[in-house]
Amino acid sequence: MSDERKLLRSLLDRAGTTYAEQAGIRLKDSPAPLYRLLVLSVLLSTRIKADIAVDAARALADAGMGTPAKMREASWQDRVDALGRASYKRYDESTATALGEGAELMHREYGDDLRKLRDSADGDPKRVREALTGFPRLGPVGADIFCREAQDVWPSLRPAIDGKALDGARRVGLPTDPDELARLAPGSELAPLAAALVRAALDKSLVEEVRAAA
Repeated sequence: MSDERKLLRSLLDRAGTTYAEQAGIRLKDSPAPLYRLLVLSVLLSTRIKADIAVDAARALADAGMGTPAKMREASWQDRVDALGRASYKRYDESTATALGEGAELMHREYGDDLRKLRDSADGDPKRVREALTGFPRLGPVGADIFCREAQDVWPSLRPAIDGKALDGARRVGLPTDPDELARLAPGSELAPLAAALVRAALDKSLVEEVRAAA
């Protein structure tokens, strides 16, 4: 096994859980899990710890707001309360508003099915990202998060390895070209690799552990 593959394997073993999986989302190419990933991407877009955003996404789903229809049916206060239970405090009120508006947009533009967004963009990664930024509070950072996480169920997005993930690759000692990383990642492990690289960019101790083990 090459040194690069040893590093990659070590990184995946320690940090290769996608943020969607961490939030309890069994991601597949169907409306409900894709919507929950969209919500998670909105939550991760703010300046708040990733673990809190993940907990908030789980709390919204546990409160019954796991589909656009249920998000629309919930009151603004319901959304605020769910976010508060996950300690998503600084942005709870503005995010509750954005999620309600986003659920309305989902129905109006895409019939509550994000696959229609992908299809209207012909699967083109740039156009998919641009369309995603039409959702409230989901800017370019959030669109990148969604594409990183969705790329194994929407293969046309591959390789979705953005600047933050490439920072992690640089720290660990892996190639900083997205296509090279895609060739190294086995099977459908590009989304877990992207998540692991982001964690490496944010956690110096993880980088040291990965390099020592490899």
